[in-house]
Amino acid sequence: MTRFPERVYTEEEVSEARKLVESGYKHKLSLEGSADFMREAKKAVDHIKTAGYYRFLRTYIRRIVEIEGFSQLREADAAIWSNTQLLMNPVDAAGFFIQKASQMKEYLQGKLYYGGTAEARSVEKRIEFLKALETKSKDNRVRAECKKILKEWAESTFVF
Repeated sequence: MTRFPERVYTEEEVSEARKLVESGYKHKLSLEGSADFMREAKKAVDHIKTAGYYRFLRTYIRRIVEIEGFSQLREADAAIWSNTQLLMNPVDAAGFFIQKASQMKEYLQGKLYYGGTAEARSVEKRIEFLKALETKSKDNRVRAECKKILKEWAESTFVF
């Protein structure tokens, strides 16, 4: 199997990455940052595993990196940049990571992956994840947090 491109920016790199993903390629997810960041990010990733979305995350995201500033998807790096504030709620952070993986999927597919209806699609994936985590988690606190976040999304401008 060919190596995943170091950068996913040019048409050729995106095409190669898309072919690899379509053939079943999975990243070895890495967490990069301070010890506190990595401990909290691991909690979010553990929620993703519980919900059954870890393969999805690893398909599209190779790294989750601690940064100062806004948490965001870095498409050219197949990475999520995350600040420590996001990780204060590992359930919500896990939903954010799934939302960004969904956007990365659409990026590789050549779809418009940001703004308007694209944002609504990625939020739908986040909500789908939260429902799965609520159902599959055995931790009452996690289930309650999922319920709370889902209620907040239902009351927001996004209607599903």
